[in-house]
Amino acid sequence: MQLVFKAEKRVEQGTGASRRLRREGRVPGIIYGGTAAPVQVTLDHNELFHLLRKEAFHSSVLSAQLADGKDSVILRDVQWHPFKQQVLHIDFQRVDATHKMHTKVPLHFINGDVAPGVKLEGGIVSHVLTEVDVSCLPGDLPEFIEVDLKDLASGHSLHVSGLKLPKGVEVTVHGDPVVATIAKVKGSTTDEAAEGEAPKA
Repeated sequence: MQLVFKAEKRVEQGTGASRRLRREGRVPGIIYGGTAAPVQVTLDHNELFHLLRKEAFHSSVLSAQLADGKDSVILRDVQWHPFKQQVLHIDFQRVDATHKMHTKVPLHFINGDVAPGVKLEGGIVSHVLTEVDVSCLPGDLPEFIEVDLKDLASGHSLHVSGLKLPKGVEVTVHGDPVVATIAKVKGSTTDEAAEGEAPKA
């Protein structure tokens, strides 16, 4: 289900206008890209603040509801106040259903607790990447990519090439970076077993 948010077009521009909007509980923003001209908009701060807490809002195709219609967009940038829980500005980019898009998708790790490197060898899972850049059509964009660690042994790593990608999705990274690894821990089950087998002095 596509997330929907309401936006209103704004006429007044400039720093002073933006300050007034923020005092009124509004967030200035922009919708750009595609064949249409960029549109300056405002959004309700409370509604936006709660939407930004949803992971899907950061990695899904969204529907921006304007008075004259809807735009399919993705979130591109959020500017926060340095120390307040306040959104200062937000950018959205239009997407075309017929053209591939590039964006980041979060990784969801599963079965780390039953991986041989953890359960049998006492290792610790290290998540090297928490998101990856992908290329796909808007209709194929996943909310997240699942990373199954059930076969990972201690001292071994899972690389980007080992990810199971949804249909139509390609990862756009240079090389083959590590996604997750299981590090051996001194005093783990394997170390204790080795010490137990050592000849006594």
